[in-house]
Amino acid sequence: MLKKMVQYQRYQQWKKGDELVVCLDEESVFENTSHTKRSRPKLLFLLLLSLMSFSFFLAPHFFTSSSTFSLYSFGFEDEGLVSTSDVYASVCSSVSNGSICCDRSSIRSDICVMKGDVRTNSASSTITLYRNNGYGSQVFGASGENDDIFQHEKIKPYTRKWEKSVMDTIDELDLVSKGENNAIHQKCDVEHDVPAVFFSTGGYTGNLYHEFNDGILPLYITSQHFNKKVVFVILEYHDWWISKYENILPHLTEYPIIDFSGDNRTHCNGTIRDFRDMLDRAYLPRIRGLIQEEEPDRLALSPSAKTKIEMTEEKQELKKPKVVIIARNDSRAILNEDSLVKMAQDIGFQVEVLRPQRTTELARIYRALNSSDVMIGVHGAAMTHFLFMRPESVFIQIVPLGTDWAADTYYGQPAVKLGLKYIGYKILPQESSLYNEYEKTDPVLTDPDSVNNRGWEFTKKIYLDRQNVRLNLRRFHKRLLRAYYYSVAKKNGRLHHQNQ
Repeated sequence: MLKKMVQYQRYQQWKKGDELVVCLDEESVFENTSHTKRSRPKLLFLLLLSLMSFSFFLAPHFFTSSSTFSLYSFGFEDEGLVSTSDVYASVCSSVSNGSICCDRSSIRSDICVMKGDVRTNSASSTITLYRNNGYGSQVFGASGENDDIFQHEKIKPYTRKWEKSVMDTIDELDLVSKGENNAIHQKCDVEHDVPAVFFSTGGYTGNLYHEFNDGILPLYITSQHFNKKVVFVILEYHDWWISKYENILPHLTEYPIIDFSGDNRTHCNGTIRDFRDMLDRAYLPRIRGLIQEEEPDRLALSPSAKTKIEMTEEKQELKKPKVVIIARNDSRAILNEDSLVKMAQDIGFQVEVLRPQRTTELARIYRALNSSDVMIGVHGAAMTHFLFMRPESVFIQIVPLGTDWAADTYYGQPAVKLGLKYIGYKILPQESSLYNEYEKTDPVLTDPDSVNNRGWEFTKKIYLDRQNVRLNLRRFHKRLLRAYYYSVAKKNGRLHHQNQ
């Protein structure tokens, strides 16, 4: 299928007048907690400016005079495909043909622009700009011999420039400027007439929050700009990532995904408001399939029994709101989960408990949450699933000790922007498993901020990896009852509206 969609060549080429942009942008969730709150960008960007938190290579219209080869986050002009970020506009907005411009002033990101005859060689992870030999002085190698290299830059297509431990694991790309006479040694075999977006699924990929915030949402915005006429090229390719998002990717690109490092052949090559509609279109066919898989049990019944069950289910659906509990499988688990389920049922909810795994089919999770009225879960990456909920649904996030800021910034505020009714339930020290491990006056219990200020490693070790929750059900009952009455009123309002 890949051969039908794109042609292969040993090297890829952009002709003179073409442009290459390379950048890394925005920090995301696992930042060092010793930073002050003021210095951390609130992730309303998850929904409004989420593309700023993602870095990727964009190589539009390969082998054409209008092509641009770039790695940047978002914002394009129709003609020059220029980033709308302030830094890019002020530093690298005017790049002469045959030159490289790099801005490394941001603590979060690097931006490089290459304009001219640009060609890539995936075997060496090198992007080469060929220019007239009359440009500038040359850079000599260690041997002192003239290698005819005018400029050499390096960049990694990932968004955590300040975090060395993570960046050390990310593949690096070399950006090289050479004299045009060297181009004869790097010939291009095939032309591609659509852009290509290069990005990495390394680093924190595997964490659901990062997969959406740093991947799916930015790719969606980018693909809408190009009307899906774009090829995705992945550094640090993972089969499981492709499988996990196989329902979504066809709505982002019409072309097969390319494994940049695993394929020896060198390939040449909107706003967020419609994101939920894209999810609906992506998962609806699979949800229909799931319903059909459940249908044999119904068909085994007599027609009258089947009709009776359908009428009963419809009646129950109209009466009872549905709550989905996202259960964690390791730390930050709800230790009295069974009691929580019973309490929710006693209040009047239909209850479904989900335990997402990395391999869990997202269509199943989407189906459960998109039909729910309330979602309950303990702060963590799985809370990203709030993206699957309908507007005006209720999202109750249980906030363990030491996670107040992250819970509100990464999930609470974006949920409100998405139109959800958000309830943050901050647990008391007595509801934390840490209460039995530390003295009652220990800062771990009385002053979590002071512990967080010691550094991310302390936050992770104490509050994320070692903490579980035992809810004070009498206290939590008030929040859940409020969500129930709201959901019932909302359902009655819909019925009243339909009957008018």
